[in-house]
Amino acid sequence: MTRTADEHADAAALLGAWALRACSAEETARVDAHLADCVRCAEEAERLRSAVDLLHPHVDLDLPPTLRAEVLGACFSARKPAVSVPDYAQPYDAETARLDALLADLSGQEWATPVQLEWFEDESSATRSTSVAGVLGHLMAVDSMVAKTLGLPDPMTSSESAASDPLSRTEAVWQQMRQSPQGPGADADGTLASMRETWRNQSYELIRTCSFSGAGVADIGVPYGDAVLPLRLALLDRAFETWIHATDIADAVDYPYVPPVPEHLRTLISVAVEMLPAILAARRQAGLASPPLPMTRPDARARSLRLQIEGESGGDWYLPLDGADGPAGPDNCVSHVVLDEVEFCRLAAGHLPPRQVAAAQQGDETAALELLYAMASMSRI
Repeated sequence: MTRTADEHADAAALLGAWALRACSAEETARVDAHLADCVRCAEEAERLRSAVDLLHPHVDLDLPPTLRAEVLGACFSARKPAVSVPDYAQPYDAETARLDALLADLSGQEWATPVQLEWFEDESSATRSTSVAGVLGHLMAVDSMVAKTLGLPDPMTSSESAASDPLSRTEAVWQQMRQSPQGPGADADGTLASMRETWRNQSYELIRTCSFSGAGVADIGVPYGDAVLPLRLALLDRAFETWIHATDIADAVDYPYVPPVPEHLRTLISVAVEMLPAILAARRQAGLASPPLPMTRPDARARSLRLQIEGESGGDWYLPLDGADGPAGPDNCVSHVVLDEVEFCRLAAGHLPPRQVAAAQQGDETAALELLYAMASMSRI
């Protein structure tokens, strides 16, 4: 096919921009078509493209999807706060800030995206369907239980929401949202913006109050459904749940979301592991696990299990199996369980059934399985 002089001149004039990948799609198509028939221009184009690659190798200008989360994580772990936030409140401070950054990027329609909440209840997995807005309502409902303990205003004023049960408070919030004239997801600049602001202000006030109140508030009891937790553990629990539910939201809207910074994740994992012996003992008392060996065989020694959590935030523990205060160590270890750090957290959040966990195990299989069920039983909606 013969090219006219004008077509040749046009393509030759565009060769520099073509080599820099700065042509429009239409211009690129014209140059490519000309190069297929013009040997002289094809040789020149090859020389120009080679020169450009030598001067400046091609760099993808699209930012990595995890860059924002990585920058935020680095800031949270490195910057010195203006007010000294207690160690037990720092993970909650970081996780609420990360979730707020995620929510700030959502459109009005994305607030209505379906989200499936998962937890472990009555020895099996339980689920509940809600929306992104519903997840935030749930977090606000349970966070306010901690805020009330510190004397902060409760944004939920109805008699139903005043209960100390997380599920009852959540149901009350969801009922209020269903009765809203706009409804969840209708207007990101109205109802939902106000909801996000209320939740964020509550978390700010909670952190500020802990920071200015000194060490004395750390052991204040927080009514938490059937249990009472010291404030330091309640805030670590809130940090863990904020991260888990932020991940639920991120998965629903296809948003990149990474685990907490290693030092915070290490704290959350360590606290959960320390609670396991008492949880296992309570499950035995309720008939949900086999009785301790000393009760069935008087000559038997109390047993322990080695739990190894792999990853930068993991660790290695020996846990008593036949009593929360029993001896634990290599001498009486009957089972060894190895879990990835994120896998452990997903199990503790009820997002994985115990029998489906990718865990390496050696020794007494029953003891290992009972420990996995004890981990899952820490979860709730």
